[in-house]
Amino acid sequence: MDFTFSPELERLRQTMRAFTEQEVKPLAGQIDRRGEVPRGLIARLAELGCFGLPFPTEYGGGGLGELGYCVMMEELGHGCASVSATVAAHVSIGVTAIALDGGEALKRAYLPALCRGEKLAAYALTEAGAGSDAGAMRTAARDAGEAFLLNGEKMFITNGGFADVITTFAVTDAAKRSRGGITCFVVEAAWPGVSTASVGEKMGLRGSSTTFVRYDNVRVPKENVVGQVGAGFRTAMRTQDIGRLSIAATALGATKEVLALCRAHAAQQPYRGKPLAEQQIIQFMLADIAANVYAIESMLYRCAWMADAGMPFTREASITKMLASDMQDRVIDLGLQIQGAAGVRVGSTLERFYRDARISRIFEGTNEIQRLVIARDVLQRGAG
Repeated sequence: MDFTFSPELERLRQTMRAFTEQEVKPLAGQIDRRGEVPRGLIARLAELGCFGLPFPTEYGGGGLGELGYCVMMEELGHGCASVSATVAAHVSIGVTAIALDGGEALKRAYLPALCRGEKLAAYALTEAGAGSDAGAMRTAARDAGEAFLLNGEKMFITNGGFADVITTFAVTDAAKRSRGGITCFVVEAAWPGVSTASVGEKMGLRGSSTTFVRYDNVRVPKENVVGQVGAGFRTAMRTQDIGRLSIAATALGATKEVLALCRAHAAQQPYRGKPLAEQQIIQFMLADIAANVYAIESMLYRCAWMADAGMPFTREASITKMLASDMQDRVIDLGLQIQGAAGVRVGSTLERFYRDARISRIFEGTNEIQRLVIARDVLQRGAG
């Protein structure tokens, strides 16, 4: 097995690393305090091609697939999780649903502007009573002849406050629900009847726009159905496999950053006249961090390779998301233990990373849901 990155992917890594160092990290504290990612930074991400990087070039994308996308997200993960979440909500779920199952006309209508970052996307699946149990959603779409009439409310929608396009899931057959009764629609935020409201202040990812999205008799043309009527739940599940790689890629970048910060701290911080790094217990902690980084990296890029190769990777995506997010929390906690008072100070990098990381075990399917996905696949297909 050859894990060598192509020259093109190595150039991408260097470009994104320089961008993160020079333009993301200097703004990370401000983004956290002010609760928003500056529009100028979003424009720069668009200039770099970040919003279309994995998608086919025929639709205006970068054609670099999931491997390229994970390289990009890893590098952004070194800097600011709110920036990573903004990109991920657009690329790996909002646009991916259209790219996976949308018809050719729908792709031609929406993907070029979305890939160029001229329009930004959100993904509206979660509701107040339908989080882990997405099939319990109440948002409904009624067939009204040439269009569907969409009514309901979604919540915790990333990018909801500024998205131009909202990939929305709604019940079209209450008797069938997740077994053929949920449909995916491309909804434009500017259409009459669409409105948003903030969910309020969050512990972490403070710079990420997170909103309610409300639909009041929104008229959705039938040509804006993604795939087939009733097949939306399958689209949602396939899309979230990709979304789970985003979480792992961001976790990889964050854990590598923690290792670098803690290595530097241990080398510089004195303890009884010697560098802290000479203490065996600190060496053990650094070793544990390095081992977790290696494990996340190995899982992530194998899984991304499987996705690009067209292989089934649902079990692997769930394993990767679950373990990467668990390991990320463990690594940051070890980092805080190494840095001590310096790490827990409000405004420190590790303090922000600690708050930002906690949601990773919840969104894109809680880690408990990932265990159910994995177990069901094991019972159905065996050890693999």
